[in-house]
Amino acid sequence: MDEVEVVVAHSERATLRVGDVFLKVDADQARIDVEVAAMALAPVPTPEVLWHRPPVLAITAVPGRTLGRLGGPSTGAPAEWAAAGAAIRRLHDAPLPSWSGRAGRDVAALAAELSDECELLVTNGVLPAELVARNRRVAEAAFRPWTPAFTHGDLQIAHVFVEGGEVTGIIDWSEAGRGDALYDLATFTLGHEERLDDVIAGYGGEVDVEVIHAWWSLRSLLAVRWLVEHGFDPFAPGCEVDVLRSRM
Repeated sequence: MDEVEVVVAHSERATLRVGDVFLKVDADQARIDVEVAAMALAPVPTPEVLWHRPPVLAITAVPGRTLGRLGGPSTGAPAEWAAAGAAIRRLHDAPLPSWSGRAGRDVAALAAELSDECELLVTNGVLPAELVARNRRVAEAAFRPWTPAFTHGDLQIAHVFVEGGEVTGIIDWSEAGRGDALYDLATFTLGHEERLDDVIAGYGGEVDVEVIHAWWSLRSLLAVRWLVEHGFDPFAPGCEVDVLRSRM
């Protein structure tokens, strides 16, 4: 009999694996609805939806392997990273979904959230004031006009699978929707700056690297306290705090 593997679990959602089936349990039904709709529209390989009975979504595993993980070494040849970049470009060039996603948050609201979070990080002694101030200045480059694209919204390196030089599957679409394309590129390369050129080569066109750097800082600043409060370690080598330190 297959064992039940807890892939991730916290107060908002949990993902379990039983053999080749993943069961995603989410307290927010809207996130699962977005995931199902986004996978149906995305022009890239995605898991097959087996059934959807709120609050549970059952999907198949995708073949292949990831190119690494945050806090660990990156793997794969430059061509595989370029293939991931090309798949991300296909997604961004696809017709827009009807809803806004995580990467499409209002700039003014996001700037206010960043301001509040930076104050809390310093006041509560989570991070040094100089580190927060420097990354806040870097992050401000993300606050600019952008053309909406079909974005994944949580394109962590662990969510993209490759095999034989091709992308075989992209998972976890609950944050998808209209958004800033460079947010996806930054999320995918977070903690793996040395792979950015390979991803951009596959993605094609002009990419504003300064904005990607801004999203690295912005995403990390907003994530640190949440990660700590939910049992994760952003201070582990290569993770969010190291990303912030690299901007110094």
